[in-house]
Amino acid sequence: MRRPDFLLALLALAALPVQIHAADPAIESALTNPDRLEGDSDADSRRKPAEVLEFFGIAPGMRVLEIFAGGGYYTEILSYVVGPEGSVVAHNNTPYLQYAKASLDKRFTPGRLGNVERLTAENNALDLPENSFDAAVFILAYHDVYHIDEPNGWTRIDGPEMLAEVYRSLKPGAVVGVVDHVAQTGAPAETGNTLHRIDPGLLRKDLESAGFLFDAESDVLRNPADDHSKPMFDPEIRGQTDRFVQRFRKP
Repeated sequence: MRRPDFLLALLALAALPVQIHAADPAIESALTNPDRLEGDSDADSRRKPAEVLEFFGIAPGMRVLEIFAGGGYYTEILSYVVGPEGSVVAHNNTPYLQYAKASLDKRFTPGRLGNVERLTAENNALDLPENSFDAAVFILAYHDVYHIDEPNGWTRIDGPEMLAEVYRSLKPGAVVGVVDHVAQTGAPAETGNTLHRIDPGLLRKDLESAGFLFDAESDVLRNPADDHSKPMFDPEIRGQTDRFVQRFRKP
């Protein structure tokens, strides 16, 4: 190749757009689905569901358990990703159900999300089928295992008992994906109740104690500017907290 031609080729390559993240086709299709609930896509830039779900390995045909599904932002995306050959069990306990009622009423109007089964149960009474799920996810919610609000019906959760139930419900090799708000290193479990955050090391210890194997961690949602001593509800940081993403597997 003559030198001018070589330079022209380089310039042509430089002019091509750089794609920072190429989402899995099923995930990309889910995020661009025109049936998504109005307003959900506005949160995509800060929640980065494409990167998170690709990291967790969520794919068409999977059966996924979502613990503390809340208002269902991720439930809906999961529903579209796993598709008609897959299914999602979206869990909330009674207090969470009340907290997220307005969003859930819109999300589950008749005819929407037909492959989603809603499970309302306290966390120590999940009654899950054994060896049934390909993945389980806790999205911004595992810290609530340490939450207590008895006046509003939120009693103490036995975390090890709950995780044992989740473990039994997963197929061998299944994934557990966790996203949560970062607490200071060494922060006690009670931080889940006071600040709604959790030390990533504590979460890893909990999951490994339940028999899960730590697989990998992603920094896609990390924010070093976050003050870990503030509640995640603090208006200065809400929606932009420092969040860790961890992946585990059942042996």
